[in-house]
Amino acid sequence: MIPDYQTLMRPVLECARDGEVRIGEVIDRLARGLHLSSEELAKMLPSGKQTMFANRVHWAKAYLLKGGLIDSHRRGYFGITQRGREALSDRGAEINNKYLARFAEFQAFTKRIQELDGAQVPRASSVTPQTVESTETPDEVLRRSHTAITAALGVDLLQRVRQAPPAFFERLIVELLIAMGYGGSSEEAGRALGQSGDDGVDGVIDQDPLGVDQVYIQAKRYADGNNIGAGAIRDFYGALSLKKAHKGIFVTTSAFSTQATETAQGLSSRIVLIDGVQLARLMIRYNVGCRDEEVLHLKKIDEDFFEPM
Repeated sequence: MIPDYQTLMRPVLECARDGEVRIGEVIDRLARGLHLSSEELAKMLPSGKQTMFANRVHWAKAYLLKGGLIDSHRRGYFGITQRGREALSDRGAEINNKYLARFAEFQAFTKRIQELDGAQVPRASSVTPQTVESTETPDEVLRRSHTAITAALGVDLLQRVRQAPPAFFERLIVELLIAMGYGGSSEEAGRALGQSGDDGVDGVIDQDPLGVDQVYIQAKRYADGNNIGAGAIRDFYGALSLKKAHKGIFVTTSAFSTQATETAQGLSSRIVLIDGVQLARLMIRYNVGCRDEEVLHLKKIDEDFFEPM
């Protein structure tokens, strides 16, 4: 298990006990010392630009710096301070945000965060509970909040789709497929998927704007719990055979039974199953039925900007 960034504070500090160290070497040394698995070391942040372990080591270093336990005089390196040595000498001390909160520099740091955040500034001796108690890094908190908001949006979207009339579901499938790169234009896609039955939308749509290849589509707007069985998949396969098609997309607002999934996997034609959860995720990803309310950019110091000329 990858330690949280507060747990990593003492190990990071111990790496600098004998003198200035490079952050990259600290990450490698701690990875070996903690006996992390290859899977844990390879686990990436959602951005795909940094591993989770390296990110947490960097945050541990950043907070130790704000607390005055280490200092940094050149890019990528840091060294221990006298305060840091005193912290290490106290074997019973748990070096974390609560420990750092005793120092004026760390209090000033958290106060500045509140001021920049537009929050009401408390008295100088206090520190925000989230700063002290959270074992997650600030960007992990942000990403977890984003995940929770997105999940709630997905639930709302799926509920609205189930409550909408059949004609709306037809338009939704068209808009989603166009957003994903199918169908060429809305007019072409609309003609291709223009026939609806009692159970949803059935039709053929171009896989590419030139119509070189086509995909057969079936969609069933079912309530939660009314899952698609293997029989519906076999019927869809039969429809593909009649059309001499080799690719199909089966969309439902409910879910597929285990037998339905196994049936689709065992058929010779390529049939992609999209259940209600996946449908909501695709709608969010391609901004169908939702829109960007606010864009947040995660930024960091541009070290090259501050390099001496």
